[in-house]
Amino acid sequence: MTELLASGSGSSAIKELINKLCEPHWFLIISVVLFFVFLIGYRTFTKPAIAGTIGALSTLAFLASCTDPNFVKIIQKADNVPIVMMMMSVSFFLWLAFRQAAVNDERMEKGEPLLEAGADDKVLVWPDLVYIELICLVLFTAFLVVWTVVLRAPLEQPADPNVAPNPAKAPWYFLGLQEMLVYFDPWLAGVVLPGLIIVGLIAIPYIDTNPRGNGYYTFKERPFAITTFLFGFVILWVVLIIFGTFLRGPNWNFFGPFEYWDLHRPMALLNTEFHDIVWIGMLGKALPTEDWWFIPGYLIRELPGILVVGAYFVIGPLALYALFFRKIYRQIGFIRYNVMVMLLLVMMLMPIKMALRWTLNLHYVVGITEWFLNV
Repeated sequence: MTELLASGSGSSAIKELINKLCEPHWFLIISVVLFFVFLIGYRTFTKPAIAGTIGALSTLAFLASCTDPNFVKIIQKADNVPIVMMMMSVSFFLWLAFRQAAVNDERMEKGEPLLEAGADDKVLVWPDLVYIELICLVLFTAFLVVWTVVLRAPLEQPADPNVAPNPAKAPWYFLGLQEMLVYFDPWLAGVVLPGLIIVGLIAIPYIDTNPRGNGYYTFKERPFAITTFLFGFVILWVVLIIFGTFLRGPNWNFFGPFEYWDLHRPMALLNTEFHDIVWIGMLGKALPTEDWWFIPGYLIRELPGILVVGAYFVIGPLALYALFFRKIYRQIGFIRYNVMVMLLLVMMLMPIKMALRWTLNLHYVVGITEWFLNV
């Protein structure tokens, strides 16, 4: 594989294909498809032989990609190295958790005891726990010392208001938030959505009172809860960190992993407003500007977007109930069901808005700039 990537036209064709697949819409689609394929076939994909083969092929592909100077330049940046390690660790621990879940689910189907059943995992703080912590402390201290010697800290010149880095990136743990700012107004991306994430995490034990799965690994007994949480974590957070770290280049444009980050690459991006699509494109009329009775003109202008957003949050719970959530509704009741569905609909706004931005250059569905209310 290394020779294939390093040689001639075959190498260029593969790199062009990978760059194409790493365009944001394809990257997100592929990530979502692989996510659900893994969940559906978790018992097969987590088998050590299959998981080991996938890991070995991924490692070979990564090493082969390191023959490309543009790829190496990105991953060798001092503040990007931990992100590569994070991707590997997230993959490993997801495999480990789902492997234990697969074994437990198979045992339950056969009527056998769980892996955790009867396990005496109690240990004394002294000496057992303290010794382990001391050994870990020594090993990680040595590791960090070697790291600081081999990899220079990404310190730059003192801040200069006249010189801004391009691209200007937040720390890795805020890159998902910075990516959200591309698709939503700052008050939504920086305040409302992160606040609802925290509220949603707090609400989980009150919405989902199912006692199954407590104290042992399982997926079969908690498919919806685990799928929803992992979708938010893997797709709507880790993927956004990957976007911001490896694919966002100068002028915050998207670049493939084998593309040169050209500072002067032209990127035409014309914002399209939803009211323009409806009033001008579909109805062939000018944007309303005059007041109608007591209704301001800007509300009439944004009426199509207001109706769409309202329908999303009003019809959405009813449609989800009719299609998927009848059983869950009977289990958790009216109030908890509506809280859960509203949080779920807010979470799904992110991929919906991303897709609309990439395909239609849609800026805002509702853009009431007079009130600084943009959705």
